[in-house]
Amino acid sequence: MFDSFLGYLIGGAVIGILARLIKPGADPMGWILTILLGVAGAWLGGGIIATALGLTSSLLIWVVAIVTAIVLLFLYEAIRSKSAKK
Repeated sequence: MFDSFLGYLIGGAVIGILARLIKPGADPMGWILTILLGVAGAWLGGGIIATALGLTSSLLIWVVAIVTAIVLLFLYEAIRSKSAKK
C-alpha cells in the first residue's frame, strides 16, 4: 500500500493526525513528531503487522496502521512522562 517514500510520508501524516484525533487526552507534540509517529505506524502496522496477518484489504491495512500509531502514541507519552518525573 505504502510503496514509496512519499507514500509513507503522506500516509504517515494522515495516520498520525488520525491517531491523535482518536486517542483521548492532550498530546503535546508538534507536526514533525506527529508525522514521524504516523510513518512508524504505517510502516510497522500497515507494512509488517498487516503482512504477517495476511491482510489484503486497503481499509484493514489502514485500520491496523492507525491502531499501531495509537499504541505508539501511548508508548511515547509513557516514556515522556517517566523522563519528566526524573
